[in-house]
Amino acid sequence: MVVALVLVLVAVGSVVFHLLSPWWFTPIASNWGYIDATINITFWITGFVFSAVVLFMAYCVFRFRHVDGRRAAHQPESTRLESWLGIATAVGVAAMLAPGLFVWSQFVTVPAGTAELEVVGQQWQWSFRLPGKQGRLGTSDPQYVSADNPLGLNPNDPKGRDNIVIVGDDLHLPIGKPVKLLLRSLDVVHDFWVPEFRAKMDLLPGLVTYFWFTPTKVGTYEILCAGFCGIGHPQMRGSVVVEEENAYQAWLGKQQTFEQLTKKQLAKK
Repeated sequence: MVVALVLVLVAVGSVVFHLLSPWWFTPIASNWGYIDATINITFWITGFVFSAVVLFMAYCVFRFRHVDGRRAAHQPESTRLESWLGIATAVGVAAMLAPGLFVWSQFVTVPAGTAELEVVGQQWQWSFRLPGKQGRLGTSDPQYVSADNPLGLNPNDPKGRDNIVIVGDDLHLPIGKPVKLLLRSLDVVHDFWVPEFRAKMDLLPGLVTYFWFTPTKVGTYEILCAGFCGIGHPQMRGSVVVEEENAYQAWLGKQQTFEQLTKKQLAKK
């Protein structure tokens, strides 16, 4: 009886703890509310299964407790029960997978006219590259990485000369405008994650990954690396500043292009 009661308290306590828990999601700051909805669907399905299993265990412990003179009846299998359990499990798994596949399709299907920018990860800082007045990003290659060219931009590509290079500083974005992030790593695997955006993606050496989102709330949001990348991993942080268009353009006007940085480095030599 005590064991059965403890199991019931575990099931009921888990539900109550969730409803009263202070650890809810942080306020969302992008268009990816679909991800919250998907996580909630998964949670409620798994929570229901957990509660049902624990309560069933409590019932079995109480119903089939030891009683003098009672003998257990052995049933090696039940085709009907196994069929229903198989169907219920398949439906539950499909209910969890389907929303995720729908959201993933949206996550990587970039709307026409979306602005592009590049996120570059390296041990242990974030850097960024934005298109210049031409509106295009130039090519890059690790062979060009140097102290004078930390992001490895191709110096022979005219499309990259006006690209804006931001090394180890904040990234600013205008509110309400969709943006596609092109992600690459210069050394090991990193993971670009801004919790309030509900958006994250791995950065892999030799590959360019991407996702898109639309900032919806003015503010400063912390960038975290969600992939263990070495001893300095906890300090690999940055900030995304979402602001109104006028403030964004004022910030953009103060940034230096790849060509300007190259000339400055040459002048120092």
